[in-house]
Amino acid sequence: MNAPEHIAQRLVEMVGDRAEAEATVTTGEAALTRFANSFIHQNVAEATPAVSVKVAVDAKVARGTDTRTDDAALAALVERTLEAARLSPADPEWPGLAPTADLPAVDNYDEATAAASPERRADLVADFIAAAEGTDAAGYCDTEALVVGFANSRGQCGTTRRTRATIDGIHRVGTVAGSAHQTSMRLGDLDGAAAGALAAERFRLAANPFDLEPGEYEVVLAPECLASMAIFLGFYGFNGKAVTEGQSFLEIGKQQFDEAIDIWDDPAGSGAVGLTFDGEGTPKRRMDLVQHGVSLAAAHDRKTAARVGATSTGHSVPGLEIWGAVPGDLVIGGGKGTEAEMIAAVDRGLYVATFNYCRVLDPMTLVVTGLTRNGTFMIENGRITGAV
Repeated sequence: MNAPEHIAQRLVEMVGDRAEAEATVTTGEAALTRFANSFIHQNVAEATPAVSVKVAVDAKVARGTDTRTDDAALAALVERTLEAARLSPADPEWPGLAPTADLPAVDNYDEATAAASPERRADLVADFIAAAEGTDAAGYCDTEALVVGFANSRGQCGTTRRTRATIDGIHRVGTVAGSAHQTSMRLGDLDGAAAGALAAERFRLAANPFDLEPGEYEVVLAPECLASMAIFLGFYGFNGKAVTEGQSFLEIGKQQFDEAIDIWDDPAGSGAVGLTFDGEGTPKRRMDLVQHGVSLAAAHDRKTAARVGATSTGHSVPGLEIWGAVPGDLVIGGGKGTEAEMIAAVDRGLYVATFNYCRVLDPMTLVVTGLTRNGTFMIENGRITGAV
């Protein structure tokens, strides 16, 4: 009876008819292998449960958290959360709890990744380091396995789980560096040698950079840059709370992107590492956000959905309701050409490998400040000719 879903159900039972209640229990392990100066210097792992219960007493809402799962700790958590709710002001927009609903039969979980040893991560790191000679390699390889159980007093309950593995690193000499990054649901999908080779190639191209005059240039962005852009689009643009409060650029039904742009959110898509229900227990399913450049939808939790007379899209982030609903499995549809073909089509422009230290200047227009890092190159006559 120690499975996360059973613990969540136990919490709801402890609340009983004293309040509306929902509970989320997360277990699993996160493990990290870090390297610097071409040597592994740290192996760490953490497996601390996260227990959360939210209660509503006559629309007075409070949330409590703990890391213990024994009955005494759970009972104490329930009592102090109920007391906090009684002392809280009523929420006039309290939408109530999620109703029962079938959950998608999606399992973004890989047993081999969940059981990965430090030696397995070290093998990937060794391959990354060996991709270049005479450089200092630094970075990390990590794995994460999560099992999330949910229950509420309307009868909705379920379990979802996921794994994720990442290798990220640089090859560097002095101030010149090249970087590479890979993430997948499966550790076995990662190729340390390929990532190391890409970082090493970017390092070699980055030697002897030259000054570039300010101006307008055609730019080819690496996938890592698009991932950074997608984060800001999701958090500030397709966020239902931001839309309902007039803080988002999004205008449903309008052409706001180039016709070549399609964007969607899909926890079951290829490469997804997300969970199949949100923090309120609402199922997540594919949602088209932009088609042929036309904005179609925003992500909603139960509160913002109620504001506009819609239903939740399953994008509530537990404990972060103040920020609104955020699509977490964004995909930007691919075009017809490969990255190499795009570079070959540029007479004079730039190739940017990564963005760094990005911050939103204006959420309404999504003007974002930031830097380029570890790979900004000149393209001339369809070829990368050097670093800038």
